[in-house]
Amino acid sequence: MTGHPERRAALVDAGVDPVGTASNYFADRDDLLRQIDTRLHVRLAPDPDKFAELLSRPKDRSLVAAFMHDLMGRATHDRTGCLALLEMRLEATRRPELRASFTTSVRADLDEGIRFHREAGLPGGDETVTVLHLAMLGLLLEHLTPPGALEGVLPGVGVPEGLVERIVAAIVPMT
Repeated sequence: MTGHPERRAALVDAGVDPVGTASNYFADRDDLLRQIDTRLHVRLAPDPDKFAELLSRPKDRSLVAAFMHDLMGRATHDRTGCLALLEMRLEATRRPELRASFTTSVRADLDEGIRFHREAGLPGGDETVTVLHLAMLGLLLEHLTPPGALEGVLPGVGVPEGLVERIVAAIVPMT
């Protein structure tokens, strides 16, 4: 332990004081976590104008890569938000009350990705989207949690940009 007892006391007070205030806005901790999940989806959502611009391109593997680069950019830009979503996955394994709603949220994200992929006419089917979803989740986890751990694993492949390209090339069929 280091010094600064005043700072320590202020941190403890901050943890105690919001309890009454927080209960004015959230029924319980699970309600707060569910609302955090919803808010994080808003924070990490794609920019509609950027998506519209991307959708004007040919519907091929390079467009899928552009969408994955956009995803990686949003996650990197709001690293705290993306890490919080990853932590929510862990929290849902520990809290049965949260598990059902978070599982529904995760599944809704995947279903939305599949729907978008189909409607946009992108190459590959539901399996492509599912495998791409899982691969990008793994890349996000590795890129954001132990910073630098992927550097140099594949010489000459940039992290994360080059890895996104490799993932898309390995999963998404040519058109």
